Amino acid sequence: MYNKTIVCLANSRKPPSGRCIAGKEITGTTVGGWIRPVSSRPSHEVSEEERRYVDGRKAQLLDIVRVPLSSAAVLGHQTENHTLDDGYYWEKVGTVTWAQVTAMIDLHDPVFWGHSQSTYHGLNDKVAEAELALIGTSLRLARVSDLTIKVANEDGYNGAPSRRRVRGEFTLSGSHYILSVTDPEMEEQYLAQRNGDYEVGDAVLCISLVEPWNGYAFRVIASIITQQRCG
Repeated sequence: MYNKTIVCLANSRKPPSGRCIAGKEITGTTVGGWIRPVSSRPSHEVSEEERRYVDGRKAQLLDIVRVPLSSAAVLGHQTENHTLDDGYYWEKVGTVTWAQVTAMIDLHDPVFWGHSQSTYHGLNDKVAEAELALIGTSLRLARVSDLTIKVANEDGYNGAPSRRRVRGEFTLSGSHYILSVTDPEMEEQYLAQRNGDYEVGDAVLCISLVEPWNGYAFRVIASIITQQRCG
């Protein structure tokens, strides 16, 4: 067993009933690379129990967390993965400020943002599975100035019933994106409102390139961090 201390920059929903937790490693005052704790289950999601602190609270976005791990668990382009040691509680050691979050933004990586194709409702939101080896990473933190949240009814895949969905629209380095939002708190906030477009503006987004499905890996907005949300 070994511990990694990370800033939780993503705490997004992940099927079937868990979370995808990811963040940047902190060593003293130095910010390191990405770490994604994953379970040993085939679906790799982190359960509610697994992200619990000893006092019963659960790890949240923007927490600084010491996470017990057992081994590296690289999964294709998801090179950041480490398997949880679920015999130990996680430990909260602090929280981060807006200034700290903005200092962690990644340099623009044209390889990560390239190789793009689009779904019916999205834009530049999927990458063919055959091209994932060219990317070799799955997480990026980006700051955008023109985020718009879109709430709409969308037809289901392969004839499934339509559902209301939340997406984020933004531009980055001259390219335009519309990506699904998997940040559960933001989904809940916007699904409680009417269908339409909601301007957010300045925001830091954690973008995750998820595991392949039906020949593609999809880019999602795993977290939406604003100055107001940092409190």
